[in-house]
Amino acid sequence: MNKPLTPDTEQVNRIFTSRVIILGLCMFVGLTGLIARYGYLQVYAHDKYTTQADNNRIKLISAPPSRGYIYDRNGVILADNQPVFTAMLSPDEVEDPERTLNLLAPIFDLTDENITDILARLSKTKNDPVTIKIDLTEAQLAQFSERKPFFRGVSIQSKLTRSYPYDELFAHVIGYVGRINDKESKQINKDRYAGTDLIGKIGIEDFYEDILLGQPGYQSVETDAHGNVIRQLDTKAPIAGNDITLSLDYGLQVVAQQQLDGRRGAIVAIDPKNGDVLAFVSNPSYDPNPFISGISFRDYGDLREDLDQPLYNRALQGTYPPGSTIKPFEGLGGIHYGLRDWETTIYDPGYFSLPGDSHRFRDWKKGGHGTVDLKKSIVMSVDTYYYKLAYEMGIQRLHDWMVRFGFGEQTGIDLPNEKSGIMPSPKWKKDTYDKGWLPGETISVSIGQGYFLATPLQIANATAMTANKGYHITPHLLKSSDGAAAVDVITKPDGKIEYNGKPSDWLRMHDAMEETVKAGTGRGVYTPRYRIAGKTGTAQVKSIAQGKSYNKAALDKRHWDHAWFNGFAPVENPEIALAVLVENGGGGSVVAAPIGRALFDYWMLQRKTDPILPPTADQLKVIKRQKAFEKAMRDAMRDNEQALAEQAEAQGAEATTTAATSE
Repeated sequence: MNKPLTPDTEQVNRIFTSRVIILGLCMFVGLTGLIARYGYLQVYAHDKYTTQADNNRIKLISAPPSRGYIYDRNGVILADNQPVFTAMLSPDEVEDPERTLNLLAPIFDLTDENITDILARLSKTKNDPVTIKIDLTEAQLAQFSERKPFFRGVSIQSKLTRSYPYDELFAHVIGYVGRINDKESKQINKDRYAGTDLIGKIGIEDFYEDILLGQPGYQSVETDAHGNVIRQLDTKAPIAGNDITLSLDYGLQVVAQQQLDGRRGAIVAIDPKNGDVLAFVSNPSYDPNPFISGISFRDYGDLREDLDQPLYNRALQGTYPPGSTIKPFEGLGGIHYGLRDWETTIYDPGYFSLPGDSHRFRDWKKGGHGTVDLKKSIVMSVDTYYYKLAYEMGIQRLHDWMVRFGFGEQTGIDLPNEKSGIMPSPKWKKDTYDKGWLPGETISVSIGQGYFLATPLQIANATAMTANKGYHITPHLLKSSDGAAAVDVITKPDGKIEYNGKPSDWLRMHDAMEETVKAGTGRGVYTPRYRIAGKTGTAQVKSIAQGKSYNKAALDKRHWDHAWFNGFAPVENPEIALAVLVENGGGGSVVAAPIGRALFDYWMLQRKTDPILPPTADQLKVIKRQKAFEKAMRDAMRDNEQALAEQAEAQGAEATTTAATSE
């Protein structure tokens, strides 16, 4: 039987001691490293990690300024600021923004295009919050509140956003604000736009962006691990943008829009004394409010594809043959160059031919007007008088005279993207078409046809200059602004047309234009209650072959003549000058002149005693609900029609397949 082994106590002790020593050394090294690391963090890296810790719990939130309000001349607010709830996403707190947005899509009704746009904006920022959705509904707020713990980095903020209470009424002049795009982002001062992603896009909102914007402030807040604000640490209040008052009159604007209702056209009214623009209407118009938060692709597509072009600012950018509206200006040019005086007469057989040419340029009246002087040429709008005058004057002198009334160049109104129209000359044609000028082209230009194109704003401006006896004041919409960015508005003449005739010639032209309304082509708008001076115009759209006559019934409506009327009132002390254009309206005396009379009546007779006032807040809500309902009905009908069309197409394809299979 074997004896059990006796442990070597000495050996065991040595092993135990060595292990204790090794363990002690490890503990010593570990403790030394821990102490060294602790010392490093506390001494050398203290500032760095203190900053990081503060950044995790302290946030600097930009406080955007309130955008300046826009008023009409009577204090009616045209561009308002409304508090709305806005969903924001902080990129530094969200690990997977795309996944988060996809989860938020059913809550905030985000489309694929919305998500793509938000991700693009997130890629261009590091820590600045990005807007997900503006103007959340109560239902959206409730749904998000229930799920908020699952969306770290997504918050709801109350912000002021732009609102246009009268929808399409002022859209073409006020414009709208919208999200800052890539191009604008590279051009703007980002410090000034901290906390906001809206910028003036067109109209007054764009032109006076620097005045309306204001200066941003900030809030320093402490947050918890979920990004919720615990307390406010510091605040720098934003500086609100400057309010501006426009020269527009709400009541006159309403009358102008009502007169154009259902018709394409434009109206511009100016105070000749100071250049104030009193009304500025382009019809049809559009509601600018959807552009603020981002109009849907469908709705924007509808606006762009509309044949009547509601986005097109006809008053500012529409260029049209001015027709006979230019005859008073041109007639004064004949006196200026010594080619005519008030007593000079011509004989009008109903046509004019260039020397050595059998082609007849016809007068609007078959058989002509017989003996015609300057006054009669205005009153009865005698084309032949101006054919002969322009032939004697020549295109270069005609051009040089008409540009003095502002044709062929921008008026300088305080709106972006104004068109200059065309006052043609031999140089212009050579530069544009690389061709020489033809004598017959001068004859066309003499009655506001051919290459001659003008905007309604230019016609109104030239009419205001005539009412003002040749003195020029740049038309403007801004009446006043406040604050440090206030703008001085020129309300006195800044020049006068160089004219070689008598000062009394301007008054005699006023008299001729007044007689036009009393007994001439504009006699349908005469009233004994105040004195009106006016001129009708009918601009040809579709050319008519030699020997043929204009047959309105045989033409497509979009080929009908444009109807014009321009004038001012009262004659003895003009307070309002205007231009009215009705696209494809037909005759100026029948269509456009009564519209001008309606505006004159409101300004002269109704404005002070019974002004048109804006609807109350409750009435506005009813109107907006009605418009929303009508739009929803139109969309539903269109969806139904599209579904039926797709169903019919599918049935047709199925029938074709069945027939092919049978064969």
